[in-house]
Amino acid sequence: MRNTTAGPSRKSIAVISNDPLVSSQVEAHLSELDLKILRTWQETALLKKLAPDAILVDIDTVGQTSEEGAIALAELRNRDPDVVLGALTRSSSRSVRDKALEANVDEYFVAPFHFGEIRIIVGRLLAKRQAEIEYREQQQNEAQRQSFAELIGSSEPMLRMYEAIRRVAESSSTVLIRGESGSGKELVARAVVSRGSRAEKPFVSINCAALPENLIETELFGHEKGAFTDAKVARPGHIELANTGTLFLDEIATLGLGLQSKLLRVLEDRAVTRIGGKIPRKIDFRLLAATNEDLEKMVETGRFREDLYYRINVVPITVPPLRERKSDLPLLVDHFLRFYCRENGKPIKQIEPDALGVMEDYDWPGNVRQLQNVIQRMVLMNDGLAIGMKDLPQQLLLASNASQEAILIPEGGIDFDAEMERLELAYLTAALNRTAGRKSAAAALLRIDPQRMKYLCRKRRL
Repeated sequence: MRNTTAGPSRKSIAVISNDPLVSSQVEAHLSELDLKILRTWQETALLKKLAPDAILVDIDTVGQTSEEGAIALAELRNRDPDVVLGALTRSSSRSVRDKALEANVDEYFVAPFHFGEIRIIVGRLLAKRQAEIEYREQQQNEAQRQSFAELIGSSEPMLRMYEAIRRVAESSSTVLIRGESGSGKELVARAVVSRGSRAEKPFVSINCAALPENLIETELFGHEKGAFTDAKVARPGHIELANTGTLFLDEIATLGLGLQSKLLRVLEDRAVTRIGGKIPRKIDFRLLAATNEDLEKMVETGRFREDLYYRINVVPITVPPLRERKSDLPLLVDHFLRFYCRENGKPIKQIEPDALGVMEDYDWPGNVRQLQNVIQRMVLMNDGLAIGMKDLPQQLLLASNASQEAILIPEGGIDFDAEMERLELAYLTAALNRTAGRKSAAAALLRIDPQRMKYLCRKRRL
């Protein structure tokens, strides 16, 4: 594994070339590095063991053509996004260069080679990469410090939620997790489990909204052999599978009234009877439920049983929507960027400040799940190292423009003439303040004629 700690540790470099002249020049000029020369492409299998900090590839000697060598760079980059990767070539072909750059090569050297200069450039690239790795590790450590279990964020709403999770985790009480779709309710459920005594026990999760009602019944309660036409073997339900552990029912409000009654009986008796069976089975499980619905209103309208509501609403935990914790957005963006870059073998990307500003202005109706999908798409569709305004989805840009228009023109409209007079007075006053009351200097600052400046000052009694 590559050494990423700060200090004067000796860096290693691998050079792939079967050109004796290149090999001798490299040995002469890069002697201060831990050097390994690989003379065939087949020897690159050793790179995993060697874990060099830098690789120089003589792309003319890797395959039959320089273009094949340039394509091989992409394979090396995918193996290790952090390695300093350089290409040596005697070809002046633009297509070869383009292929090398597509592989995110750090430097591209065209013959005649000046290995003294190459040594200096490689040294600078190694120092830069070391700083990047150290900075990334600091960011990761900071992200861990501002996270809880798999949840990310240090805003006030998140800190309150973390405290609620800590308080309830060690108990066996039923927890009702409430929040908008995409806000991370299952992550909250897993955080509750991870801090409690059932952390190493089964965690069984079922999305009640994802299956038709007839299938949910068999999924929850299981069935005996012959209970219905396709029941060729007996099968336990999710409640049984959660024995000694935790059952998480997501979108519990979508259960029909009949299933609500059966679930209530299970919670009261702590026993489940399979469909087609007669013998109840005692089950030890903790129930965590989640919903994005207004259960109180559903109880009033008769769509959710009142007795079941009181049974599951023992300890409520509310997950804040992303729009109420905008200060966490940079942390989340950085986390998803690192995750999807690593997952897709891409160098770690950064988001430009103006693009981040647009993202912070957006309300994110789909919450963290929507943000996650947007970041994943931008990582896949962007080959550069920076994500800018041009990479943002159109809906974010349109929302940002609409918000600016709303600031300029509120819903009730404005008095245009009065607003223009206010702006004119503000500019005149600011210019005179800047120039210590000298009207000719203020006119120059505002790029207007001095006579017009005097007229405006008389008009505004300045």
